[in-house]
Amino acid sequence: MTAPSGTRRDGWLELSDYAALGDGRSVALSGADGSIDWWCVPNMDAPPMFDRLLWPDEGGRFSITPDSPFTTRQSYRPGSNVHETLFSTETGTARLVESLNSGPAGRLPWCELARRIEGVEGHVSFIVEIRIGTRANSCSPYLVRTANGTVFHAGTVLGLIRHGKKLHVEQDEDLIFRGRLSLAAGESEIVAVVAGDDEPMVVPTIAQIDARVETSHREWRQWSEGLRYDGPFREQVLSSALALKLLLYSPSGAITAAATTSLPEKIGGPKNFDYRYAWVRDAGYTIKAFLLIGAQPEAKAAFTWLIKRLDEHGARVCYTLGGDMVPDARDIDLPGYRESQPVRRGNIATDQHQHGIYGDIFEVAAAFVAHGNVLDDRSARVLSQLADQCADSWMQKDSGIWELPELRHYTMSKISCWQALARAVELARDGHIADRCVPRWERVRDRIEKWIGEHCWSSEHQSYVAWAGSHELDASLALAVPFGFDGAERLSLTLDAIDRVLGSNGLHRRLTSIKDEEGCFLACSFWVVSAKAALGRKAEARSQFESLLYRIGDHGQTLPEMIDPETGGFLGNMPQGLSHLALIHAAASLG
Repeated sequence: MTAPSGTRRDGWLELSDYAALGDGRSVALSGADGSIDWWCVPNMDAPPMFDRLLWPDEGGRFSITPDSPFTTRQSYRPGSNVHETLFSTETGTARLVESLNSGPAGRLPWCELARRIEGVEGHVSFIVEIRIGTRANSCSPYLVRTANGTVFHAGTVLGLIRHGKKLHVEQDEDLIFRGRLSLAAGESEIVAVVAGDDEPMVVPTIAQIDARVETSHREWRQWSEGLRYDGPFREQVLSSALALKLLLYSPSGAITAAATTSLPEKIGGPKNFDYRYAWVRDAGYTIKAFLLIGAQPEAKAAFTWLIKRLDEHGARVCYTLGGDMVPDARDIDLPGYRESQPVRRGNIATDQHQHGIYGDIFEVAAAFVAHGNVLDDRSARVLSQLADQCADSWMQKDSGIWELPELRHYTMSKISCWQALARAVELARDGHIADRCVPRWERVRDRIEKWIGEHCWSSEHQSYVAWAGSHELDASLALAVPFGFDGAERLSLTLDAIDRVLGSNGLHRRLTSIKDEEGCFLACSFWVVSAKAALGRKAEARSQFESLLYRIGDHGQTLPEMIDPETGGFLGNMPQGLSHLALIHAAASLG
């Protein structure tokens, strides 16, 4: 991607100008001007140590920026989450290579954010600045010069700033570490932050940090080359797979919905949420995506984590990455991206009930065994209990897939209950779970299907509607097709209505009534592609998919939640797991 002069507008970069780095534990966002503006240490759901993304003037950042006008070109190394930025100035060009490092035996027991600057042509001078953030105003950080190097403290986080001899340090006190660096062609320098939470730290050498950049690249390449997808969109599928791998929290197996909090769904609007938790829905769809591309270890880890949480806490909407209940949402006193408030920690969904939980977990279980795997006794017991709960509660109102405040008979929720019981019957018939309740599950499944047909179909709109008796349309109803619900005619008409009413410049909004509240939800457009392909409308589906890829451009390894259909600007938290997994499913549906 190209950023004209690498400049910021009112202190902020466009969200599309960020690339994600990760190590299976934390994710950093690196901007086109060389500034890392987001990094939560040591985990994705910890308070941010670099938070310039939400506080442009005073927020923490790690910037390596030429001291004269420049342009940049960003790209990932092929098949890797190691990222490169090529800076061009009047005096020369230089390359910034950056990685959240891993070791040859997997994730390091500390966070290691490594940035290597390489001279390519002529010479380029850089300003290097590390400003330690206040972790969302929860601490007062400071720097200390020790015999073993510059150490910083940010609440419970202890970190080291490591660099080579070419960097001339001008300031390393209080909140700021600052220096200058000039490189000619063939020269290089490493600047890195090594950090941990409430623990003693080793001091790796510059040579070790430098070598681990290449080790990390080889590990990413080895992983991506082992994925199973040989269709026409391999490059895009691998990019999204690498993004999903960043969102897999390796200490537990949880799938993070996104790596950020409070990035707005509309600039200046109030719909800003914390997505640094694990939703049953997002985890379920991600596990299916991993299974589709042959990433069995990741699918198994995430499925195991999900079953354990459901057994421990029951059918809840979301959990922390460690497996606890998500804290209630509370506001944080930060300006927010482009003054979009509130900035939040926690999530309102923690106390909601969504019937979609039932369909999501059973769809995952069905896919898991369909790929030749087997269920253990506990998983089978948990699934049987959830099927009984679904049969008992399907007639209750819920908050729906979009976590709306109004409790209603949402059509997609009822379809999810149908889906859960349909998969439960299939799993029981094939011997994967106990079959003691199959006759009841079958009767309730058929009753749900009849109820939906009687209450959720609109002759006026020639479409299923968002909830019983409404005139609203819901783009998530495209999911009913791959779930196997109903007949082709009504579903095909529903897709046409979604395109007609919710479509906007090749993208799709979630619901009829929110046109002015947010951008278009990227996953919905991919769901429409998958649905049309499943109904045999493959030429149309492929055309829409290629149009979406054009809209994404070369940002496909860090997709957002939403896109403004008029400006093309990215909106919402990122990288957004739903967007990436939906792309993978859409590509797979096209062959």
